[in-house]
Amino acid sequence: MSASFRILLGLVASTALLVGCTSSTPAATDTSVPDLSVSVVRTLPHDRTAFTQGLEVSDGQLYESTGRNGSSYITVSDLDTGAELRRVDLSADYFGEGFTVAGDTAWQITWQDGVAFARDPQTLVELRRVEYDGEGWGLCESTDAGLVMSDGSSTLAFRDPVTFEVTSTVEVTSNGQPVANLNELECAEDGSVYANVWRTYDIARIDPKTGDVTAMIDARPLWDAMTNDERAGADVLNGIAQIPGTDRFLVTGKLWPTMYEVEFTASQ
Repeated sequence: MSASFRILLGLVASTALLVGCTSSTPAATDTSVPDLSVSVVRTLPHDRTAFTQGLEVSDGQLYESTGRNGSSYITVSDLDTGAELRRVDLSADYFGEGFTVAGDTAWQITWQDGVAFARDPQTLVELRRVEYDGEGWGLCESTDAGLVMSDGSSTLAFRDPVTFEVTSTVEVTSNGQPVANLNELECAEDGSVYANVWRTYDIARIDPKTGDVTAMIDARPLWDAMTNDERAGADVLNGIAQIPGTDRFLVTGKLWPTMYEVEFTASQ
């Protein structure tokens, strides 16, 4: 055997050894997003004519904004009794969408009209209007990131709570894949953003700093809890609001006759 042939055999053997080592490398750590479900604490009546677009609890009162041209409005109700305290109707020219209270300003956005209404949170009187590009779906206010807005895509936009100007954006992903159809939003006290995923029973819990989905909540049991008569005419899941100082949330849907107070728990 020639010296050159012995060298060649050595190289082949070394390569085989390296391949064998590579194939035995342990698999990457599982990074799958945890699945959560809903546990109902109590049920509350909900106006089944309300095409719910935004839901928020502020100063012990429940704010709800609705959509559709000609039937878009905002109501403020007593959180304990459900009694309506105030209401303002939006011009039939506008299709209302998300809503949030940010300090001394309440912001209401519109779907494809490109107009945000700044209102007095106590009286709901319009203070001014701001134009923006693109569609408006969900809106919430984070103490860390300012206003957070969805447009039906996988992108969340962060906006200045005073000027409404975009300051940054983030793409929402789950296991590296974009999560589209982000709809109504809730900025929770722990810094997470919760988003209804349109046309599903899913609610995504999102880290707004990275855009990573940290949990996916299956709210299908809420739909299943309604009778056939209650489900008749009801539309998609939409509307989520944390009850301040608790780990409970109010959840409902467009044209649903019921609103649920829930806790998010591990799936069985």
